[in-house]
Amino acid sequence: MPGKKAHTHWEKLEALILTLPDKPGVYQFYDDRERVIYVGKAKNLKKRVSSYFNRDSHESGRVRLMVRRIADIRHIVVDTELDALLLENNLIKKYQPRYNVLLKDDKTFPWICIKNEDFPRIFPTRNLVKDGSKYFGPYASVRMMNALLDLIRQLFQYRTCNLKLTPENIAAGKFKVCLQYHIRNCKGPCEGLQDAADYQETIAQVEQILKGNLGMVVTEMKRLMKVYAAEHAFERAAMIKEKVQLLEKFQSKSTVVNPSLSNVEVYSLISEPKQAYVNYLRVVNGAIVQSHTLELQKRLEEADAALLDMAIAELRQRFQSEAREIILPLRPDTSIPGVRYVIPQRGDKKKLLELSERNAKYYRMERLKRQELTDPARHARRLMKQMQKDLHLAELPEHMECFDISNTQGNYSVAAMVVFRDVRPSKKEYRHYNIRTVEGPDDYASMQEAVYRRYKRLSEEGQPLPRLVVVDGGKGQLGAAVKALERLGLRGEMAIIGIAKRLEEIYFPGDSIPLYIDKTSETLKVIQHMRDEAHRFGINHHRLRREKGSLKSQLTEIRGIGPVTIQALLRRFRSLEGIRKAGREELEEVVGPAKTTILLNYFIYLRQNEEKTQT
Repeated sequence: MPGKKAHTHWEKLEALILTLPDKPGVYQFYDDRERVIYVGKAKNLKKRVSSYFNRDSHESGRVRLMVRRIADIRHIVVDTELDALLLENNLIKKYQPRYNVLLKDDKTFPWICIKNEDFPRIFPTRNLVKDGSKYFGPYASVRMMNALLDLIRQLFQYRTCNLKLTPENIAAGKFKVCLQYHIRNCKGPCEGLQDAADYQETIAQVEQILKGNLGMVVTEMKRLMKVYAAEHAFERAAMIKEKVQLLEKFQSKSTVVNPSLSNVEVYSLISEPKQAYVNYLRVVNGAIVQSHTLELQKRLEEADAALLDMAIAELRQRFQSEAREIILPLRPDTSIPGVRYVIPQRGDKKKLLELSERNAKYYRMERLKRQELTDPARHARRLMKQMQKDLHLAELPEHMECFDISNTQGNYSVAAMVVFRDVRPSKKEYRHYNIRTVEGPDDYASMQEAVYRRYKRLSEEGQPLPRLVVVDGGKGQLGAAVKALERLGLRGEMAIIGIAKRLEEIYFPGDSIPLYIDKTSETLKVIQHMRDEAHRFGINHHRLRREKGSLKSQLTEIRGIGPVTIQALLRRFRSLEGIRKAGREELEEVVGPAKTTILLNYFIYLRQNEEKTQT
C-alpha cells in the first residue's frame, strides 16, 4: 500500500508539472502540511520545475531531501524576469521557507523616517513600520545621521511636535503655535499659518537630500535666490544663500570618488560555504551617500549569481533605487530593463568595487567578533585551529605553557612558567622556580633547569603534558629547553618553540631559519600574550626575592638580630618599611622586649643618618 500511495503522489506532481506554462514566473513548493518550503523564480516555469525531478540535474543532498518533501506545486505567471525576481523576494520575506536563502542584517541600525501624515514629521527611528511612511538609511553611524538631521533643521522649517495635525483639527483651532514658531524653526501649520502644499514642497526637498541628490536641491535654491534678488527681496535671497553654502560645505565632506559617476550602485559579494555577504554602495554626483551590508544564509548551495539576484532585488526595493548603472563582480542571473551591468577590470569603478568588498569583509569580521563575544568557546576553538595551522602542530594547543628567566647580573635568578588553557591564562597553575644549580648570569642553563624540573614533576605525578611549550628567547634558550626534554626522554611528546624579542621571530628545534608570522596575526598575539604574562610573573617574583635579599642583608648588620628573628619579622611585616612602621607592642609580640629595643635603637640611628645626609 505505501508503494502505491507514493506512486499516486508522483503521478500527481508529474501532472502538475505538465500543466505549467513556458513563461516567466514564480513557483512555490508545499509539503504535506500545506507549508511553503521553497519559493523560486524562473524564466521558463515548466523547464525549471521539471529540473528538480531530474536526478542528474543536481548533486546536493539537501535539494534531494527537499524534493522528497514536495506534496504540491503552485505557480504565479508574471510578465518579465524582473517581476519574477521582485515577487520571489517578497514571497520569501512573507513565508520564510525552510529551504530558501535567509536574508539577515542588523535591524538595530538607525533610519530617518518621514511619517505618512498630512504634515509629515521627520525623526530618527530603529523601528520600521509599514504604514506608508518613507525611511531613509540605514546609517551605520548615529553621528552621521545626526549630522544630516542637523543640516536639514538648519536648512528647512518643519514641525517637530507630535500633534495630530489633520485639516479638521486645524480648522477647529485646537492648537496654538509653540516656541519653535517664534524662533523661526517652524511656520506654524498647527494654526493654519502654513498650508499643506507649501509644507510638502519642503518635505520634497528634504527627501532629495536624504536620497543624496544634493546637486538638485542646490540648483533649485540658486534659482530661487536669483528670483528673490530680482524682486529686491534681498533678505530672503541672503537666507537662501546661507543654505546653499551649508549644503555645499556638507557635500564637500562626503566621500568623493569621481565627479563623473552619478546615480550608480555597487554590489560586492563574499561567498562562504554556509553564508554570503553582499555590500551595497550608492554613489550620487561622485560621492558615496549610502552603504549597507546584507548577510545571506545559504540553504541549498546557491550559486553566487543567484545570491546577487536576491540581494539586488531586496536592496533596490528597500532603498527605492532608480540607478541605471550597477557595478558588480559577476553578472547576475536576472536582467533589469534599462539598467546596465558593469564588471570593471581597472580604473575608478574597479576601485569602487574593491572598496565595497572591504566593507563586506569588515562587516563579516564584526559579525564574527560579536558571535565570539557571546560564545567564548567558539572563539577559543577558532584561535586554536589558527595556531595549529600557522605553527604546523599535530594537535590543537588546548594546553600551552611558557617559560621566562629573570635575574640581576646573575643574582636572584628565577624562572617563571605560565599556563594557558583554551588560549586563556590559567593563573592558579602559574609556577616560579628559584634557580639552584646555576652560578652567575647563564640564561641557557637556567632555562634548562626550569624546564627539566617542571616536566620531571609532571611525568612523576602522571599529569598530562602540554601540547605546546613556548620559550622566551631565540635558538640558545630553545636549545637548552630541548636538552632538558631529551634528558627526560620527552623529546617529541610535545611541540616546543622559541620566540625572539628583537623581530618576534619563531624558532623551531633543529631549524636555523626562523618563521616570521604576520605581525597582525592572532597566532602571534597569543604567543606574545603568553610571553608577556610569563615576563610579568617572573619579574614580580624576582623583585620580591631581590628585596628580601636586600632586606636580609640590612637586618643581618644589626648586632643581636639573627636569622631566625629575621625570618619571623619578614613573615609578619613583609618588608623593612613595614618593620620600621610597626609599634613597640607589635614588635614585642614577634621578637620580645629586648630585641624590640635593639631594633628601635637601630631605626633611630638610621633616621639620624638620613637627616644628616639630607642637610
